[in-house]
Amino acid sequence: MSLPSSPPVQSRAEPPSWLQSVARDVGLLERISTAERVAGVLRRRITEGDLAPCMRLSEEQLILVLRVSRNTLREAFRMLAHEGLLVHELHRGVFVRELDEADLHDLYRLRRTIECDAVRSLSDIDHAGLTRLGDDVAAGESASGRGDWVAVGTANMQFHRDLVALARSPRTDQVTERLLAEMRLAFHAVASAQRLHEKYVARNRALLDLLAAGAFEQAASQLEQYLQDSLAELLDARRGDAA
Repeated sequence: MSLPSSPPVQSRAEPPSWLQSVARDVGLLERISTAERVAGVLRRRITEGDLAPCMRLSEEQLILVLRVSRNTLREAFRMLAHEGLLVHELHRGVFVRELDEADLHDLYRLRRTIECDAVRSLSDIDHAGLTRLGDDVAAGESASGRGDWVAVGTANMQFHRDLVALARSPRTDQVTERLLAEMRLAFHAVASAQRLHEKYVARNRALLDLLAAGAFEQAASQLEQYLQDSLAELLDARRGDAA
């Protein structure tokens, strides 16, 4: 199905910001649209923080913006539900999933397995990979300097994605992409993004320095502690907000 270079205007009213982001991502789709590519667009919006837990996704709006059939969109919804990112509620529609504490423990267990193993498996790093990590760290530091903590969270997601990519395993990259989307849903549950991300700006820089020096085992050990601390602080923040 052919896709236009830009989405059509639905009405005179300005669409919500998350829908505008989805519209911009239409350019990521190939000329022949598939449910998998549509799922990729929505997954990206979750990872970037545009789609929050409990948000209802309108079929009508998405069909119009993405220019896909209802069946294609519903297949994409099924894929994302299988990944734990969306839930279908009978007679109500499709919603972005909200995670509980058991989900968080499971997510971080998988993160430690994937990320720490990826770092320990390294014997060298190509210049392009190190440059990407450096760009991610710089983006986080810049966002921190201007107090944009949502952007800090996005830069942090990209840092961990590129960290895993150093292992050059396409299958691991695919798992990580889905895992980080779930992580962004977890971060949404905490009122203060600054509380979650501020101290990890410097810790990302420290990890980058170790990787640049070839100290892979030390970097893996620090990353393991980093993830343990992150889980503990995330749980503490969620409980504090709930109280």
